[in-house]
Amino acid sequence: MIVAALLLCGEAQAQSSSGGGPLNFFDNIFTGSLSKGSQTAPSGQRPGTSAQAQSAPAANGAAPPWSGEDGASGHPLMTASAIREAAASFDNCVASMWPDAARRNISQQSFERFTAGLEPDLRIMDLMDSQPEFTKSIWDYLDVLVNDNRLARGREILAKYKPQFDAVEKAYGVDRYIVASIWGIESNYSTQMGDRSVLQSTATLACVGRRQKYFKDEFLSALEILHHGDLRPEQMRGSWAGAFGPTQFMPTAFKRYAVDADGDGRRDVVDNAADLIASTANNLKKDGWQPGQTWGFEVVVPQGFNYMLADRAKAMTMAQWEHLGVKRAGSQPFPHPADKAYLLAPAGAEGPGFLMLQNFRVIMKYNPAEAYALAIGHFADRLRGGAPFVQPWPRQERVLSRAERLELQQLLAQRGFYRGTPDGQFGGETREALRGFQGSIGAPADGFASSDVLERLRGR
Repeated sequence: MIVAALLLCGEAQAQSSSGGGPLNFFDNIFTGSLSKGSQTAPSGQRPGTSAQAQSAPAANGAAPPWSGEDGASGHPLMTASAIREAAASFDNCVASMWPDAARRNISQQSFERFTAGLEPDLRIMDLMDSQPEFTKSIWDYLDVLVNDNRLARGREILAKYKPQFDAVEKAYGVDRYIVASIWGIESNYSTQMGDRSVLQSTATLACVGRRQKYFKDEFLSALEILHHGDLRPEQMRGSWAGAFGPTQFMPTAFKRYAVDADGDGRRDVVDNAADLIASTANNLKKDGWQPGQTWGFEVVVPQGFNYMLADRAKAMTMAQWEHLGVKRAGSQPFPHPADKAYLLAPAGAEGPGFLMLQNFRVIMKYNPAEAYALAIGHFADRLRGGAPFVQPWPRQERVLSRAERLELQQLLAQRGFYRGTPDGQFGGETREALRGFQGSIGAPADGFASSDVLERLRGR
Protein backbone atom coordinates (compact mmCIF):
# COMPACT_ATOMS: atom_id res chain seq x y z
CA MET A 1 0.00 0.00 0.00
CA ILE A 2 2.65 2.53 1.02
CA VAL A 3 4.53 1.61 -2.12
CA ALA A 4 1.82 3.32 -4.11
CA ALA A 5 1.89 6.38 -1.91
CA LEU A 6 5.56 6.80 -2.69
CA LEU A 7 5.11 6.58 -6.43
CA LEU A 8 1.76 8.03 -7.32
CA CYS A 9 0.23 11.41 -6.71
CA GLY A 10 -3.21 9.83 -6.60
CA GLU A 11 -4.62 6.46 -5.72
CA ALA A 12 -5.68 3.91 -8.28
CA GLN A 13 -6.74 0.32 -8.93
CA ALA A 14 -7.99 -1.95 -6.16
CA GLN A 15 -6.05 -5.01 -5.21
CA SER A 16 -7.00 -8.63 -5.58
CA SER A 17 -3.82 -10.51 -4.80
CA SER A 18 -3.73 -13.43 -2.40
CA GLY A 19 -1.89 -11.53 0.26
CA GLY A 20 -1.50 -7.94 1.17
CA GLY A 21 0.15 -6.39 -1.83
CA PRO A 22 -1.70 -4.14 -4.22
CA LEU A 23 -3.13 -5.53 -7.46
CA ASN A 24 -0.89 -5.00 -10.47
CA PHE A 25 0.64 -2.09 -8.63
CA PHE A 26 3.73 -2.17 -10.78
CA ASP A 27 1.91 -3.81 -13.66
CA ASN A 28 4.61 -4.10 -16.30
CA ILE A 29 6.55 -1.11 -15.05
CA PHE A 30 9.41 -2.64 -16.99
CA THR A 31 8.02 -1.43 -20.29
CA GLY A 32 8.98 2.03 -19.15
CA SER A 33 5.89 3.20 -17.34
CA LEU A 34 3.40 2.28 -14.70
CA SER A 35 0.11 1.12 -16.11
CA LYS A 36 -1.97 0.82 -13.01
CA GLY A 37 -1.57 1.86 -9.44
CA SER A 38 -3.06 0.69 -6.21
CA GLN A 39 -4.17 1.90 -2.89
CA THR A 40 -2.11 4.54 -1.19
CA ALA A 41 -1.87 5.16 2.50
CA PRO A 42 -4.18 8.13 3.11
CA SER A 43 -4.49 9.40 6.64
CA GLY A 44 -7.01 11.70 8.20
CA GLN A 45 -9.59 10.76 5.58
CA ARG A 46 -13.04 11.83 6.67
CA PRO A 47 -15.72 9.15 6.89
CA GLY A 48 -18.04 8.61 3.97
CA THR A 49 -20.93 10.98 3.64
CA SER A 50 -23.95 11.19 1.43
CA ALA A 51 -23.58 11.34 -2.33
CA GLN A 52 -24.80 14.92 -2.34
CA ALA A 53 -22.33 16.00 0.30
CA GLN A 54 -19.46 14.24 -1.43
CA SER A 55 -19.90 16.25 -4.61
CA ALA A 56 -19.42 19.50 -2.71
CA PRO A 57 -16.01 21.21 -2.57
CA ALA A 58 -13.59 20.16 0.14
CA ALA A 59 -12.98 22.67 2.88
CA ASN A 60 -10.62 23.26 5.80
CA GLY A 61 -8.00 20.90 4.43
CA ALA A 62 -10.31 17.88 4.52
CA ALA A 63 -9.77 14.99 2.13
CA PRO A 64 -11.12 15.78 -1.34
CA PRO A 65 -14.67 14.60 -2.03
CA TRP A 66 -15.83 12.53 -4.95
CA SER A 67 -15.36 14.48 -8.16
CA GLY A 68 -18.87 13.68 -9.39
CA GLU A 69 -17.39 12.68 -12.75
CA ASP A 70 -17.49 9.50 -14.83
CA GLY A 71 -14.71 7.02 -14.11
CA ALA A 72 -11.79 6.85 -16.53
CA SER A 73 -12.35 3.12 -17.17
CA GLY A 74 -15.51 3.79 -19.18
CA HIS A 75 -17.29 0.96 -17.36
CA PRO A 76 -21.08 1.48 -17.29
CA LEU A 77 -21.13 1.10 -13.50
CA MET A 78 -18.53 3.86 -13.20
CA THR A 79 -20.58 6.61 -14.83
CA ALA A 80 -21.53 9.46 -12.53
CA SER A 81 -25.23 8.67 -12.84
CA ALA A 82 -24.68 4.97 -12.04
CA ILE A 83 -22.57 5.88 -9.01
CA ARG A 84 -25.22 8.27 -7.69
CA GLU A 85 -27.97 5.73 -8.25
CA ALA A 86 -26.03 3.00 -6.44
CA ALA A 87 -25.16 5.34 -3.59
CA ALA A 88 -28.84 6.21 -3.15
CA SER A 89 -29.58 2.49 -2.69
CA PHE A 90 -26.60 1.86 -0.42
CA ASP A 91 -28.62 1.08 2.72
CA ASN A 92 -30.78 -1.41 0.84
CA CYS A 93 -27.69 -3.01 -0.70
CA VAL A 94 -26.06 -3.53 2.69
CA ALA A 95 -29.28 -4.89 4.18
CA SER A 96 -29.66 -7.29 1.27
CA MET A 97 -26.42 -9.00 2.28
CA TRP A 98 -27.83 -10.24 5.59
CA PRO A 99 -28.86 -13.68 4.22
CA ASP A 100 -25.33 -14.21 2.91
CA ALA A 101 -23.92 -13.12 6.26
CA ALA A 102 -26.21 -15.56 8.07
CA ARG A 103 -24.96 -18.38 5.85
CA ARG A 104 -21.48 -17.54 7.10
CA ASN A 105 -22.69 -17.94 10.69
CA ILE A 106 -22.56 -14.24 11.42
CA SER A 107 -25.20 -13.44 14.06
CA GLN A 108 -27.89 -10.89 13.37
CA GLN A 109 -26.69 -8.96 16.39
CA SER A 110 -23.18 -8.72 14.94
CA PHE A 111 -24.49 -7.84 11.49
CA GLU A 112 -26.63 -5.00 12.83
CA ARG A 113 -23.90 -3.78 15.16
CA PHE A 114 -21.15 -3.60 12.57
CA THR A 115 -23.27 -2.24 9.70
CA ALA A 116 -25.07 0.43 11.76
CA GLY A 117 -24.38 3.89 10.39
CA LEU A 118 -22.38 2.75 7.37
CA GLU A 119 -22.38 5.26 4.53
CA PRO A 120 -20.70 5.07 1.14
CA ASP A 121 -17.31 6.71 0.68
CA LEU A 122 -17.66 7.79 -2.93
CA ARG A 123 -14.16 9.27 -3.11
CA ILE A 124 -13.13 5.66 -3.65
CA MET A 125 -14.70 5.77 -7.11
CA ASP A 126 -12.16 8.36 -8.22
CA LEU A 127 -9.33 6.38 -6.67
CA MET A 128 -10.47 3.14 -8.29
CA ASP A 129 -10.39 4.62 -11.78
CA SER A 130 -7.57 7.15 -11.55
CA GLN A 131 -4.91 6.96 -14.23
CA PRO A 132 -1.67 8.71 -13.22
CA GLU A 133 -0.15 10.93 -15.87
CA PHE A 134 3.42 10.23 -14.83
CA THR A 135 5.08 7.37 -12.99
CA LYS A 136 8.50 6.55 -11.65
CA SER A 137 11.02 4.29 -13.28
CA ILE A 138 11.96 1.03 -11.61
CA TRP A 139 15.31 2.42 -10.49
CA ASP A 140 13.67 5.43 -8.85
CA TYR A 141 11.19 3.07 -7.23
CA LEU A 142 13.97 0.89 -5.82
CA ASP A 143 15.86 3.97 -4.63
CA VAL A 144 12.82 5.05 -2.63
CA LEU A 145 12.02 1.69 -1.08
CA VAL A 146 15.43 0.13 -0.52
CA ASN A 147 17.10 2.90 1.43
CA ASP A 148 19.38 3.13 4.46
CA ASN A 149 16.69 4.33 6.89
CA ARG A 150 14.28 1.55 6.03
CA LEU A 151 17.05 -1.04 6.14
CA ALA A 152 18.14 0.17 9.58
CA ARG A 153 14.57 -0.10 10.85
CA GLY A 154 14.29 -3.57 9.34
CA ARG A 155 17.37 -4.74 11.20
CA GLU A 156 15.89 -3.36 14.43
CA ILE A 157 12.67 -5.29 13.79
CA LEU A 158 14.60 -8.51 13.12
CA ALA A 159 16.51 -8.11 16.39
CA LYS A 160 13.49 -7.08 18.46
CA TYR A 161 11.38 -10.02 17.33
CA LYS A 162 14.13 -12.59 16.92
CA PRO A 163 12.30 -15.29 18.94
CA GLN A 164 9.21 -14.88 16.76
CA PHE A 165 11.23 -15.01 13.55
CA ASP A 166 13.13 -18.05 14.84
CA ALA A 167 9.87 -19.86 15.54
CA VAL A 168 8.38 -18.96 12.18
CA GLU A 169 11.41 -20.11 10.18
CA LYS A 170 11.30 -23.42 12.02
CA ALA A 171 7.54 -23.88 11.60
CA TYR A 172 7.07 -22.63 8.03
CA GLY A 173 10.50 -22.78 6.39
CA VAL A 174 10.10 -19.22 5.11
CA ASP A 175 13.09 -16.86 5.10
CA ARG A 176 12.77 -14.29 7.88
CA TYR A 177 14.32 -11.60 5.70
CA ILE A 178 11.54 -11.95 3.12
CA VAL A 179 8.86 -11.60 5.81
CA ALA A 180 10.66 -8.57 7.27
CA SER A 181 11.00 -7.12 3.77
CA ILE A 182 7.27 -7.40 3.07
CA TRP A 183 6.55 -5.72 6.41
CA GLY A 184 8.93 -2.89 5.57
CA ILE A 185 7.79 -2.27 2.03
CA GLU A 186 4.05 -2.63 2.63
CA SER A 187 3.78 -0.31 5.63
CA ASN A 188 7.24 1.04 6.42
CA TYR A 189 7.18 -1.14 9.52
CA SER A 190 3.66 -0.29 10.68
CA THR A 191 4.03 3.47 10.33
CA GLN A 192 1.95 3.89 7.15
CA MET A 193 -0.96 1.47 7.02
CA GLY A 194 -3.84 3.70 5.92
CA ASP A 195 -6.69 5.08 7.98
CA ARG A 196 -9.87 4.15 6.14
CA SER A 197 -12.43 1.87 7.73
CA VAL A 198 -12.15 -1.52 6.07
CA LEU A 199 -15.86 -2.10 6.58
CA GLN A 200 -16.80 1.21 4.99
CA SER A 201 -14.44 0.76 2.07
CA THR A 202 -15.47 -2.80 1.26
CA ALA A 203 -19.17 -2.02 1.78
CA THR A 204 -18.86 0.91 -0.62
CA LEU A 205 -17.14 -1.21 -3.24
CA ALA A 206 -19.61 -4.06 -2.71
CA CYS A 207 -22.51 -1.76 -3.57
CA VAL A 208 -21.07 0.86 -5.92
CA GLY A 209 -18.80 0.60 -8.96
CA ARG A 210 -17.46 -2.05 -11.27
CA ARG A 211 -16.16 -4.76 -8.90
CA GLN A 212 -19.14 -5.39 -6.66
CA LYS A 213 -19.02 -9.19 -6.69
CA TYR A 214 -15.38 -9.29 -5.65
CA PHE A 215 -15.81 -6.76 -2.87
CA LYS A 216 -19.00 -8.32 -1.56
CA ASP A 217 -16.88 -11.30 -0.57
CA GLU A 218 -14.33 -8.95 1.04
CA PHE A 219 -17.07 -7.11 2.98
CA LEU A 220 -18.67 -10.30 4.27
CA SER A 221 -15.24 -11.65 5.19
CA ALA A 222 -14.53 -8.46 7.15
CA LEU A 223 -17.79 -9.02 9.04
CA GLU A 224 -16.72 -12.59 9.80
CA ILE A 225 -13.42 -11.38 11.25
CA LEU A 226 -15.21 -8.94 13.54
CA HIS A 227 -17.91 -11.41 14.53
CA HIS A 228 -15.28 -14.01 15.52
CA GLY A 229 -13.49 -11.42 17.63
CA ASP A 230 -10.06 -11.73 16.00
CA LEU A 231 -9.89 -7.98 15.50
CA ARG A 232 -11.78 -4.91 16.67
CA PRO A 233 -13.29 -2.40 14.23
CA GLU A 234 -10.71 0.22 15.15
CA GLN A 235 -7.94 -2.20 14.19
CA MET A 236 -9.44 -2.79 10.76
CA ARG A 237 -8.34 0.44 9.18
CA GLY A 238 -6.29 0.55 6.03
CA SER A 239 -6.39 1.27 2.33
CA TRP A 240 -9.36 2.34 0.27
CA ALA A 241 -9.42 -1.18 -1.20
CA GLY A 242 -9.73 -2.85 2.21
CA ALA A 243 -6.15 -4.03 2.86
CA PHE A 244 -5.12 -3.67 6.49
CA GLY A 245 -2.31 -4.39 8.91
CA PRO A 246 1.47 -4.04 8.60
CA THR A 247 1.69 -6.58 5.77
CA GLN A 248 -1.61 -5.58 4.19
CA PHE A 249 -4.04 -8.49 4.31
CA MET A 250 -7.31 -8.32 2.46
CA PRO A 251 -10.17 -9.81 4.55
CA THR A 252 -10.39 -12.94 2.36
CA ALA A 253 -6.61 -13.41 2.59
CA PHE A 254 -6.85 -13.07 6.36
CA LYS A 255 -9.35 -15.93 6.40
CA ARG A 256 -7.03 -18.15 4.36
CA TYR A 257 -3.70 -17.41 6.00
CA ALA A 258 -4.01 -15.75 9.42
CA VAL A 259 -2.85 -17.89 12.35
CA ASP A 260 -2.90 -17.57 16.12
CA ALA A 261 0.82 -18.03 16.73
CA ASP A 262 0.88 -17.24 20.45
CA GLY A 263 -2.25 -19.20 21.38
CA ASP A 264 -4.19 -16.30 22.87
CA GLY A 265 -7.33 -17.25 20.94
CA ARG A 266 -7.16 -14.36 18.47
CA ARG A 267 -5.52 -13.99 15.07
CA ASP A 268 -4.26 -10.45 15.39
CA VAL A 269 -2.23 -9.47 12.32
CA VAL A 270 -2.32 -5.79 13.27
CA ASP A 271 -0.87 -5.41 16.78
CA ASN A 272 0.49 -8.87 17.62
CA ALA A 273 3.96 -9.40 16.15
CA ALA A 274 3.89 -13.18 16.57
CA ASP A 275 0.60 -13.51 14.68
CA LEU A 276 1.68 -11.01 12.04
CA ILE A 277 4.99 -12.71 11.27
CA ALA A 278 3.52 -16.22 11.30
CA SER A 279 0.51 -15.28 9.19
CA THR A 280 2.67 -13.62 6.53
CA ALA A 281 4.97 -16.65 6.45
CA ASN A 282 1.96 -19.00 6.27
CA ASN A 283 0.74 -17.06 3.23
CA LEU A 284 4.06 -17.57 1.46
CA LYS A 285 4.32 -21.21 2.48
CA LYS A 286 0.85 -22.06 1.17
CA ASP A 287 1.69 -20.27 -2.06
CA GLY A 288 4.60 -22.66 -2.64
CA TRP A 289 7.65 -21.20 -0.90
CA GLN A 290 10.70 -23.45 -1.24
CA PRO A 291 12.74 -23.53 2.00
CA GLY A 292 16.44 -22.85 1.65
CA GLN A 293 16.14 -21.33 -1.82
CA THR A 294 16.69 -17.69 -2.71
CA TRP A 295 14.43 -15.64 -4.99
CA GLY A 296 16.87 -15.11 -7.87
CA PHE A 297 20.19 -13.70 -9.04
CA GLU A 298 21.38 -10.56 -10.77
CA VAL A 299 23.00 -11.58 -14.06
CA VAL A 300 25.00 -10.06 -16.89
CA VAL A 301 23.33 -10.57 -20.27
CA PRO A 302 25.75 -10.72 -23.23
CA GLN A 303 25.69 -8.36 -26.18
CA GLY A 304 23.52 -9.54 -29.03
CA PHE A 305 21.38 -11.70 -26.76
CA ASN A 306 17.98 -12.84 -28.04
CA TYR A 307 15.64 -11.05 -25.64
CA MET A 308 12.69 -13.05 -26.92
CA LEU A 309 13.97 -15.59 -24.35
CA ALA A 310 13.33 -13.08 -21.55
CA ASP A 311 9.88 -14.43 -20.86
CA ARG A 312 8.24 -15.76 -17.71
CA ALA A 313 7.05 -18.81 -19.66
CA LYS A 314 10.56 -19.71 -20.87
CA ALA A 315 12.27 -21.18 -17.83
CA MET A 316 15.57 -23.02 -18.25
CA THR A 317 18.20 -24.42 -15.93
CA MET A 318 21.01 -22.21 -14.71
CA ALA A 319 23.40 -24.36 -16.71
CA GLN A 320 21.40 -23.73 -19.89
CA TRP A 321 21.41 -19.96 -19.27
CA GLU A 322 25.16 -20.07 -18.74
CA HIS A 323 25.52 -21.93 -22.02
CA LEU A 324 23.76 -18.96 -23.67
CA GLY A 325 26.30 -16.58 -22.15
CA VAL A 326 24.27 -15.36 -19.18
CA LYS A 327 26.59 -15.03 -16.18
CA ARG A 328 25.98 -14.21 -12.55
CA ALA A 329 26.92 -10.63 -11.69
CA GLY A 330 30.14 -10.41 -9.75
CA SER A 331 31.47 -13.55 -11.48
CA GLN A 332 30.14 -15.83 -8.76
CA PRO A 333 28.91 -19.31 -9.73
CA PHE A 334 25.29 -20.35 -9.46
CA PRO A 335 24.98 -22.59 -6.40
CA HIS A 336 22.57 -25.05 -8.02
CA PRO A 337 23.07 -25.33 -11.82
CA ALA A 338 20.00 -27.58 -12.18
CA ASP A 339 17.59 -25.01 -10.71
CA LYS A 340 15.15 -23.60 -13.25
CA ALA A 341 14.66 -19.87 -13.68
CA TYR A 342 13.35 -17.33 -16.15
CA LEU A 343 15.12 -14.22 -17.35
CA LEU A 344 13.81 -10.79 -16.44
CA ALA A 345 15.18 -7.63 -18.07
CA PRO A 346 13.30 -4.83 -16.25
CA ALA A 347 15.09 -1.98 -18.01
CA GLY A 348 15.69 -3.69 -21.31
CA ALA A 349 19.07 -4.37 -22.86
CA GLU A 350 20.60 -1.28 -21.24
CA GLY A 351 20.00 -2.42 -17.65
CA PRO A 352 20.78 -5.41 -15.43
CA GLY A 353 19.19 -8.80 -15.94
CA PHE A 354 17.86 -11.22 -13.35
CA LEU A 355 17.28 -14.97 -13.29
CA MET A 356 14.14 -15.60 -11.23
CA LEU A 357 13.56 -18.81 -9.30
CA GLN A 358 10.39 -20.38 -7.91
CA ASN A 359 10.35 -18.20 -4.79
CA PHE A 360 10.20 -15.10 -6.95
CA ARG A 361 6.97 -16.44 -8.42
CA VAL A 362 5.70 -17.02 -4.87
CA ILE A 363 6.36 -13.39 -3.96
CA MET A 364 4.42 -12.43 -7.07
CA LYS A 365 1.45 -14.37 -5.74
CA TYR A 366 1.55 -12.03 -2.77
CA ASN A 367 1.54 -9.15 -5.22
CA PRO A 368 1.32 -9.91 -8.96
CA ALA A 369 3.93 -7.44 -10.15
CA GLU A 370 7.52 -8.22 -11.04
CA ALA A 371 8.80 -4.86 -9.83
CA TYR A 372 7.26 -5.39 -6.41
CA ALA A 373 8.75 -8.88 -6.14
CA LEU A 374 12.16 -7.57 -7.24
CA ALA A 375 12.04 -4.90 -4.52
CA ILE A 376 11.07 -7.48 -1.88
CA GLY A 377 13.85 -9.87 -2.91
CA HIS A 378 16.50 -7.17 -3.07
CA PHE A 379 15.42 -5.61 0.22
CA ALA A 380 15.64 -9.04 1.86
CA ASP A 381 19.16 -9.57 0.50
CA ARG A 382 20.25 -6.18 1.83
CA LEU A 383 18.76 -6.98 5.26
CA ARG A 384 20.80 -10.19 5.15
CA GLY A 385 23.95 -8.15 4.57
CA GLY A 386 24.10 -8.36 0.80
CA ALA A 387 25.41 -5.63 -1.48
CA PRO A 388 23.49 -3.32 -3.85
CA PHE A 389 23.01 -4.41 -7.44
CA VAL A 390 26.28 -4.51 -9.35
CA GLN A 391 25.20 -3.14 -12.73
CA PRO A 392 23.97 0.39 -13.36
CA TRP A 393 20.43 1.29 -14.41
CA PRO A 394 19.88 3.41 -17.55
CA ARG A 395 19.10 6.50 -15.51
CA GLN A 396 19.30 8.68 -18.60
CA GLU A 397 16.00 7.18 -19.76
CA ARG A 398 12.89 9.20 -19.00
CA VAL A 399 9.50 7.71 -18.21
CA LEU A 400 6.85 8.17 -20.88
CA SER A 401 3.76 10.18 -19.99
CA ARG A 402 0.35 8.58 -20.27
CA ALA A 403 -0.29 10.49 -23.51
CA GLU A 404 2.97 9.11 -24.92
CA ARG A 405 2.10 5.59 -23.80
CA LEU A 406 -1.23 5.87 -25.55
CA GLU A 407 0.47 7.21 -28.69
CA LEU A 408 2.99 4.36 -28.62
CA GLN A 409 0.19 1.77 -28.56
CA GLN A 410 -1.64 3.56 -31.37
CA LEU A 411 1.49 3.62 -33.53
CA LEU A 412 2.15 -0.06 -32.83
CA ALA A 413 -1.44 -0.81 -33.84
CA GLN A 414 -1.07 1.16 -37.07
CA ARG A 415 1.96 -0.93 -37.97
CA GLY A 416 0.11 -4.16 -37.21
CA PHE A 417 2.03 -5.13 -34.07
CA TYR A 418 -0.58 -4.30 -31.41
CA ARG A 419 -4.06 -5.80 -31.56
CA GLY A 420 -5.49 -4.58 -28.29
CA THR A 421 -7.38 -1.38 -27.54
CA PRO A 422 -4.93 1.48 -26.91
CA ASP A 423 -5.48 2.75 -23.37
CA GLY A 424 -2.10 4.00 -22.19
CA GLN A 425 -1.76 1.03 -19.86
CA PHE A 426 1.09 -1.34 -20.62
CA GLY A 427 0.69 -5.08 -20.19
CA GLY A 428 2.04 -8.24 -21.74
CA GLU A 429 0.33 -7.57 -25.05
CA THR A 430 2.07 -4.21 -25.37
CA ARG A 431 5.40 -5.75 -24.45
CA GLU A 432 5.02 -8.40 -27.14
CA ALA A 433 4.05 -5.77 -29.70
CA LEU A 434 7.12 -3.73 -28.79
CA ARG A 435 9.32 -6.76 -29.21
CA GLY A 436 7.87 -7.38 -32.63
CA PHE A 437 8.54 -3.82 -33.73
CA GLN A 438 12.05 -3.77 -32.24
CA GLY A 439 12.90 -7.01 -34.02
CA SER A 440 11.63 -5.59 -37.31
CA ILE A 441 14.09 -2.68 -37.14
CA GLY A 442 17.05 -4.72 -35.93
CA ALA A 443 17.00 -3.38 -32.36
CA PRO A 444 17.27 -5.59 -29.25
CA ALA A 445 13.75 -7.02 -28.82
CA ASP A 446 13.63 -6.34 -25.07
CA GLY A 447 10.10 -4.90 -24.94
CA PHE A 448 11.25 -1.78 -23.10
CA ALA A 449 9.26 1.32 -23.96
CA SER A 450 11.98 3.94 -24.17
CA SER A 451 11.62 7.40 -25.63
CA ASP A 452 13.91 6.23 -28.44
CA VAL A 453 11.49 3.46 -29.41
CA LEU A 454 8.67 6.01 -29.49
CA GLU A 455 10.72 8.25 -31.76
CA ARG A 456 11.44 5.31 -34.07
CA LEU A 457 7.74 4.56 -34.22
CA ARG A 458 7.08 8.17 -35.13
CA GLY A 459 9.51 7.70 -38.00
CA ARG A 460 12.03 10.19 -36.72
